[in-house]
Amino acid sequence: MNQTPKRGLGKGFEALLPTNFDKAMLLSPEDRIQNIKLLDIIANPEQPRKHFDQTALEELAMSIKKYGVIQPILAAPTDKNKYIIVAGERRWRAAKIAKLETIPAVVHKRKELDQLEIALIENVQRVDLSPLETAISIEKLHHQFNLSYEEIGKSLGKAGSTVTNIVRLLNLPVNAKQALIANKISEGHARQILALTGDKEQQTYLLNSIIRSGWSVRQAEQFVTGVKSGLKEAKRAKTMTVAETRETKQLSRLFGNPVTLKRMAHGGKLEIIYKDDKDLARIIKLIEKK
Repeated sequence: MNQTPKRGLGKGFEALLPTNFDKAMLLSPEDRIQNIKLLDIIANPEQPRKHFDQTALEELAMSIKKYGVIQPILAAPTDKNKYIIVAGERRWRAAKIAKLETIPAVVHKRKELDQLEIALIENVQRVDLSPLETAISIEKLHHQFNLSYEEIGKSLGKAGSTVTNIVRLLNLPVNAKQALIANKISEGHARQILALTGDKEQQTYLLNSIIRSGWSVRQAEQFVTGVKSGLKEAKRAKTMTVAETRETKQLSRLFGNPVTLKRMAHGGKLEIIYKDDKDLARIIKLIEKK
């Protein structure tokens, strides 16, 4: 497989920022931070995240009591002298549990944030990002702007399920992520590795087989099928990727044509290669005689 220079994981989101973009919007310069009363802040009703783990919130509240709110929230003013949370609702909820009166925030008008959101989404389509960088960029849009994957998908001209599948690449094991970045495996290979999530041993075996043995995406898919159909031992599952067996060799000699085998979750299929219609008729006659 051709290798390309390694790309820095995570550079993608920075590459999306417009050249005239004020990075203060991403909570960086301290002089743009102000303290806002918790009572003056309201949650965003369009926040895609609806469930917040109470135990995790209480743990964060304990950390806030000890160290304070390290990363300010991002908020936009409303016409009722309140502020609506754009990013950081979990920190706001934990700060309330910690009984703080104020929380550090970076405030920008909704129009400014909307313009940035549009610019970022447009640049996701234009910037040459690797699959993982695209996943990181989508995830940041999801969290920083409270956009659902369905909304991001509509903006990108993709189905919500497609966007979700892209983000799933972030769940790859570290070694598989590194291989994808280094172009040692393709995105198709990566999805087959993801299909074995929860089985680290088989994921590692599959990754090594792709890199060392040059398995195609189809072979990787056959391996996954073998594992999922109950062939847990790596050596047995590996046989699922073999297109040629002792039996196919016998059939090849019988018909005088190449015969390959493809196993599936239930059964499989034999493929007989023929040159033309005349050759096909000859094979059919041989089968009828048998």
